[in-house]
Formats: sequence, C-alpha cells, structure tokens
Amino acid sequence: EHAIKVLELISTIWDSELHIAGLRLLNNFPLPDFVHPQLRRVMPALMEILQSDYILAQVQAIRLLSTLAQKNDLLYDILNCHVHSNFLNLFQSTQPGSLLFEVLVFAERLSEGRSSPHYRAVKWHYNEQSLHEALFGDDSRLADRLLALVIHPEEDVQIQACKVIVSLQCPQDVGIRPSCPPSHSCFNNGE
Repeated sequence: EHAIKVLELISTIWDSELHIAGLRLLNNFPLPDFVHPQLRRVMPALMEILQSDYILAQVQAIRLLSTLAQKNDLLYDILNCHVHSNFLNLFQSTQPGSLLFEVLVFAERLSEGRSSPHYRAVKWHYNEQSLHEALFGDDSRLADRLLALVIHPEEDVQIQACKVIVSLQCPQDVGIRPSCPPSHSCFNNGE
C-alpha cells in the first residue's frame, strides 16, 4: 500500500517539502483500517511536524491528525502522544488564521472524541507531557487561549473557538469528572 510507504517517508526523513507533499497526499485519500498500526508508529513524527516552524507542513499534519482523531481506535494514541511544553502556543492569536482554524478543529474533534460513550467506557491514563494533559489536564491553559480567540480578527477562527468552548462543556449525563469543576464546565464561573 502506498499510504504505508508515504507514512514511512514522512516519519524518517525530516524535510518540510516532503512533509507537505506526503501529508497532502494522505489527506486526499481515505486511509484503510489496515494502515492504523503504521499510523500509531508515526504519531510522534506527526506531532513533531505539527510543532515545527513550517506552517504549510503544520496545516497538513493537523488536517491528518483531525481526521485520525475521529477514529475510535486511534484517539488514545493521539491524546497520549508527547508534546512540547509550549504546545498551546499553537492557539495564540499571532498564528496564521489557516493554522489556527485547523488547530481549533482538531481540538474540537479531540474533545468530542473524549466525550463519546466508547471513550468514556475506559479509564485512560496519560503521560504527563501528553497532548491530553496539554489540552485537557488540570493545569491546562487552553480555556484562556480559547477565550482570547473569540475576539480574533478572522470570523472563522472566532466561530471555531466558540465551537471548541461548547465541546468542552461536560456532558450532563457524566456527572462531575475530575477535569471539570462542579459547574459542569471546563471554564471557571468567573470567566
């Protein structure tokens, strides 16, 4: 399968042009389930590309990760992936609007995936430097970043930031989860 070869190339050769072309190719074709084991192996490389300084490669990586976040069997692998301590810088209003929008779509899909009955049926454990902890952990500053993006100059970024905020609201049928205060919201009452 060509997808496996492309995944191997983008995860072993650090070249932004290769990343852009390979990820664009992967984003334009459906990835069959038999590719999922290979996707798990290259998840750290995808996360590194996302955190690189190459905007076009970042956008392509986040689009692929957003698609993969909708797959129940890959969601934990994505959420437990190691990220840099400055990961939330991707949510700063100084980022290009195209990247911000895609990062917000990704965050919304991750939040929705975490809320699904399939995902909630298991008690997951995440490493301290995981994407889950950066976005949804007790010490995450994601809520602050999202609130700042509600007044972003680009309307699609504003709308998507609002969608993420809504998706972060705790489902009423879950009751109180450790990551949510008793108000059933991941945002403090005063915000």
